Amino acid sequence: MVETAQAITHRRVLKIAVPVVAANVTVPILGAVDTGVVGQLGEAAPIGAVGIGAIILTAIYWVFGFLRMGTAGLASQALGAGDRRELAAILTRVLMIGFAGGAAVILLQIPLFWASFQIAPASDQVEALARDYMGIRVWSAPAMIALYGVMGWLIAQERTASVLVVQLTMNGINIVFDLLFVLGFDWGVQGVAVATLISEWSGLALGLWLCRAAFRVPDWRDWARVLDRARLVRMARVNTDILIRSLLLEVMIVSFMFMGARFGDVALAANQVLLQFLHVTAYAMDGFAFGAEALVGQALGARNRAALRRAAVVSSIWGAVIVVLLAGVFLVAGGVAIDIMATDEGVRQAARDYLPWMVLAPIIGWLPWMMDGIFIGATRTADMRNMMVVSLAVYGLAAVLLVPAFGNHGLWAAYIISYAARGVTLAARYPALERSAG
Repeated sequence: MVETAQAITHRRVLKIAVPVVAANVTVPILGAVDTGVVGQLGEAAPIGAVGIGAIILTAIYWVFGFLRMGTAGLASQALGAGDRRELAAILTRVLMIGFAGGAAVILLQIPLFWASFQIAPASDQVEALARDYMGIRVWSAPAMIALYGVMGWLIAQERTASVLVVQLTMNGINIVFDLLFVLGFDWGVQGVAVATLISEWSGLALGLWLCRAAFRVPDWRDWARVLDRARLVRMARVNTDILIRSLLLEVMIVSFMFMGARFGDVALAANQVLLQFLHVTAYAMDGFAFGAEALVGQALGARNRAALRRAAVVSSIWGAVIVVLLAGVFLVAGGVAIDIMATDEGVRQAARDYLPWMVLAPIIGWLPWMMDGIFIGATRTADMRNMMVVSLAVYGLAAVLLVPAFGNHGLWAAYIISYAARGVTLAARYPALERSAG
């Protein structure tokens, strides 16, 4: 059973959160290395090909991101209930889903890649190189999608140090083979793809090795339990809710970019620069949201309302500390960061004009980010889906009212208002979540 409420300490939350934040820090480093290595070829097309190819594959894999979140909630509840058999069965289910999803991506790669280039067309040379890159790397789709589930399973057990080890190992392998295949063997774009292919399958292999205790007992292959209809239906419902919620969030993000484009290239570029501030905030907040997922899920599985409340409060306190610090950094050093990311004076000035929204965004975003973690842990995914619908509607209404009057400032205001709407509506559903713990 889950530990008592008194055992949910600040130290315990930080032990979960810090490795996640550290793992997130490594993500842009790998992208920079990929770009830098390809940049040594002395041509623009390979850089663009790797960039657009990686974006397309990431977007396709992102559709399966529900597997990490849903697994974290379900596995943490099984752990809290002391049901080790179900915990092992969940791992088998997510691996089956991951491999099936990856196989589907491989089989459908031709129409998927065609549709992607219809949405984001590129020059003939860049598209040809990108297709070479994606045609190689797509063979790691089963590994990457299954790894989402493995990561969620580890997070549910507070094993975020293992998540960090997997991320660092994957990045290290990728970098070594990047250098070998591109600079050593002169394989060009194909070398980057092969390096990533090797690193992603290596990441899954390491992840499974870290889960080896589950494979030492027969429960992981108890097919009557693994394929139990009621449990499969519950997993499908949870994952479908999260998928719908994530797709609605993506609609909001894409519409923000499209509406921003109406204000010209300078405003569009400024918005893109400022979105990097939000990405930094999300990377930092992930650790504490993941902490809430694990601890809230365990408390709910144990039917321990006091532990659930303390998990929500302690993780949220640290989330609040982070957003206040980030808002302060953005206020003091935001201009310097903008100058580093952009060289055009018009873009720099426009980004500075909209910078106050970035100071406000972490503060307003704290509540929805933390509520997401809490609701994922409790697998209250229908609430997440429904409140995302409300948030999207509020965003649309705010945009209709504010954008004509205030332009790009109105667009940013609508975006921030949608954060507030999602946070407030989820918070209104929190008492019912807490009562469900018994």
